[in-house]
Amino acid sequence: MQRTRFRRLVPALCALGLAGTLLVVGQLPVRTASAAQVASPYRFQQLPIALPPGYDAVPTRTERAVNPDYQHIRAWLSAVGSSIAMNDLVGHGRSDALCFTDTRTNEAVVTYTPTAPPADRFTPFLLRPNGLPMDENMAPMGCVPGDYNGDGRMDLLVYYWGRTPIVFLAKESRQPLSLASYLPQELVPTANVDGQYHGARWNTNAVGIADLDGDGHPDIVVGNYFPDVAILDTQSSGEFVMDNTLSHATNGGGDRVLRWTANGGTSSTPSVRYLEQPGAIPLTVASGWTLAITSADLTDDGKPEVYVANDFGRDHLLYNLSTPGKIRFRAVVGSRTPTTPKSFVIGHDSFKGMGADFTDLDNQGRFDLLVSNITATWGLQESNFAWHNDADTAAEMRRAMESGQAPFSQRAQQDGLAWTGWSWDVKAADLLNQGHQDVLQSDGFVRGTIDRWNWLQELAISNDDLIANPAMWPHFKPGDDVSGHDAFALYARSSTSAKFVNISEQVGTTADRIPSRGVAIGDSTGTGTLDFAVARQWALPVFYRNTSPRLGNYLNLQLYRPATTEEPVAGADGGSSAATGLSPAYGAVARVVTSAGPQLQQLDGGGGHGGKVSFDVHFGLGDASGPVTVDLSWRDQSGAWHSQRTQLAPGSHALLLGSSIKEITRS
Repeated sequence: MQRTRFRRLVPALCALGLAGTLLVVGQLPVRTASAAQVASPYRFQQLPIALPPGYDAVPTRTERAVNPDYQHIRAWLSAVGSSIAMNDLVGHGRSDALCFTDTRTNEAVVTYTPTAPPADRFTPFLLRPNGLPMDENMAPMGCVPGDYNGDGRMDLLVYYWGRTPIVFLAKESRQPLSLASYLPQELVPTANVDGQYHGARWNTNAVGIADLDGDGHPDIVVGNYFPDVAILDTQSSGEFVMDNTLSHATNGGGDRVLRWTANGGTSSTPSVRYLEQPGAIPLTVASGWTLAITSADLTDDGKPEVYVANDFGRDHLLYNLSTPGKIRFRAVVGSRTPTTPKSFVIGHDSFKGMGADFTDLDNQGRFDLLVSNITATWGLQESNFAWHNDADTAAEMRRAMESGQAPFSQRAQQDGLAWTGWSWDVKAADLLNQGHQDVLQSDGFVRGTIDRWNWLQELAISNDDLIANPAMWPHFKPGDDVSGHDAFALYARSSTSAKFVNISEQVGTTADRIPSRGVAIGDSTGTGTLDFAVARQWALPVFYRNTSPRLGNYLNLQLYRPATTEEPVAGADGGSSAATGLSPAYGAVARVVTSAGPQLQQLDGGGGHGGKVSFDVHFGLGDASGPVTVDLSWRDQSGAWHSQRTQLAPGSHALLLGSSIKEITRS
């Protein structure tokens, strides 16, 4: 009898022993340089951002007007919608324009960076869709620059709560830049017979842009949060829900795929057509509460995989099975070992995904993945994700994905990236040009004076059958605080341990500890120096000029392909060119090898949560001064896949990617 009882206790004793071992190992000291030491090479100058004339007189608010069913949690619903993007809107080869959404005014604003030269400056303006139906139940949530109709001019896509997105197509007569430079068009066609909006009430919080089917044109993945209802309608009631669980919710607005089908119009009246692709993402994984989308070509076949980060549960990595004209994905998942927590298996987490970015984190020449979650000490201490790519080659990754596997391991704690706070957008960039990635992460939830974490914790242990009913949620009203004083995080690697260290306090980028949502990064001066801007919730964005004194050499690539219109392509012969006639080479991938190791970068068409980086493909070269061998892969304007090796001197290069590589000389 005693022997039988002992045998029954063996599993429990083994579990206790394993837990004790892991605890001891997790607490073993690791020699890491102090934050002051790691921060010493970095310098940033906070600069004011120019605003439209009279903008200070525009009425502002500090919370959203919401549906009566959500009135008692309006502070929670007021926690999203601030975003920022940096890109080259003027066409002079510098990423020195900004488009941001301001929750205080419910406006999308287009302006220039504080570092822009006089030739690139214009009078800032509000990006309003004049002529298209708008009402009080709509609010802009994000702005994504891109060339959506392939005519070589930079357009702007704005997504909303309360309606489908609007694409502002750039006209030929674009100088100086103003609202008149754009023609607004519905991304999803809808009837407009009486001046009122009759389309779907999407509640979008994430958009990902990439050439998904390999036809040479950008497609769009739209990530919706709430189901298709008017969350901001203060007059209706009775049709609203919250998530049906806090760990694997499947009743959200979910994900939709829009495929490019045609360009049209003229240079003064441009147009573009997108069609929704039903079933492109399996229904079983397309109904979450999406907050971030990112993409990268993991299998080296010219078709990007997509990662969807969902609040209240499982994120999904989608293997791209598309063919030209038909977009199709299949979810792949990681493998679990006896020592792997379930949430550390890709595709099975129960966390609150709110930001995502593919990057070559370890200089292995392959894409890893960063994901933001809630990591509040004494609140809800999940973990950010640092998914390391365990496939040695793209072919190995392809074989794994074909069998439904995602060969990634989660090592955020080992990297020093596990715990930031209530984390949102996350981006990686080499701010010192030394060949190593830094990590920038927005942070903070609802700012107030009364700490309500205890109420949220009570909600977390509630019965899932109750959570979907908004009436069962605790009050989150103005004045309540949930991680409202978290600070924007900037992580840099320690040279002694290779772990990342949060240096935001040391370099002064905490931005008054105002909750932040989006991070935009780009070479705004054309000097190979990466600056960044941060979108803040219920506050104006801030811009940080990179004044670090000892920057390394760099290689900055602006990758284009010929425009797909019938208009003449400027610069196709390698002569002087402005941006007209040159369209960004969506999905182009560049590889270099430096003393820091292999580096891999892509032209990111627009991914993440509330921030969009520029189209610069940027490498830090450290002390290297000689020519750099660059391996480039891209699709041309017809969708054909090409690869070519070339030698480039350090500095900035504009390259035309057709059937081969041609360098463009700017006038």
